Amino acid sequence: MSLATTFKPSDFDRSTIERIVREIILAQSSAPPATPKLVVSISARHVHLTDEHVETLFGPGRTLTPQKPLYQDGFYAAEETVMVVGPRRRMLPSVRVLGPTRPFSQVELAFTDGISLGIDLPVRASGKIAGTPGCVLVGPSGVVELKEGVIRAERHVHMSNEHAAFYGVKNGDRMRLRIESSCTTVFEDLLVRADATSKLEVHIDTDEGNAVDLDHATKVELLKQ
Repeated sequence: MSLATTFKPSDFDRSTIERIVREIILAQSSAPPATPKLVVSISARHVHLTDEHVETLFGPGRTLTPQKPLYQDGFYAAEETVMVVGPRRRMLPSVRVLGPTRPFSQVELAFTDGISLGIDLPVRASGKIAGTPGCVLVGPSGVVELKEGVIRAERHVHMSNEHAAFYGVKNGDRMRLRIESSCTTVFEDLLVRADATSKLEVHIDTDEGNAVDLDHATKVELLKQ
C-alpha cells in the first residue's frame, strides 16, 4: 500500500516533509548516471569529395544530392557514386559519396577492398592522409586523379564531451569495444573522437563487422583501455 493511501498530508509536520525531500534529492544526486545508448555501425566503403571534385566528376555547378541521413547530425549518404580505379585498372564500380563536402577528397575502404584494387591500405584516422596511396575516381562527367587519400579508416568512436566524461576519457584516447555474438570479440585501440555535439557511435568497417557477426550481436560494450 502506498504512502498516499496510508497517510493524510496532516500526518506530516513541516520538518518531516523537508527531511523527506532532502533524502529524495540526495538519493537522486548520488545515483550513478544511466549508461548512454551505444550504437555500433558498419562503415562501408565510401568517398569524401571537395566541391571542385564534385563538379569535375558530376558536371559544372553540380552539388551533392542527399539520399539518406546518417546517424550523426548533418551527415548523409549522397545519391552520387563514383568508380574507384586502382593499379592495373582494377576497380570498384559504384562507391557511395558521403556529404557534406570536405576541404580534401578521401577514399575509405576495407582491407578486402584494398586487395581487390591492388592497393596496400594504410590504417589511418580520417583526415590523416599524408603519404597515403592514391587512386583514380571516375564519374559520369569526368575523372579525378588523387595523388593520396586512400586509407582504411581506423576503428573509432564518436561521442559528446558528456559521454567522454561518463567513460572517463578524452578526445584522442583509446578504448576497447566488446561485442557479444556468435563470434564474441574485443576490439582494442578504438580511437576516441569527442566533441560538443557528436552522438555516441562506433564505426567499424565491413571486414570487422562481418568477422564479429555484428548483425546478430546480443550485446555491445565500451570499456576504458
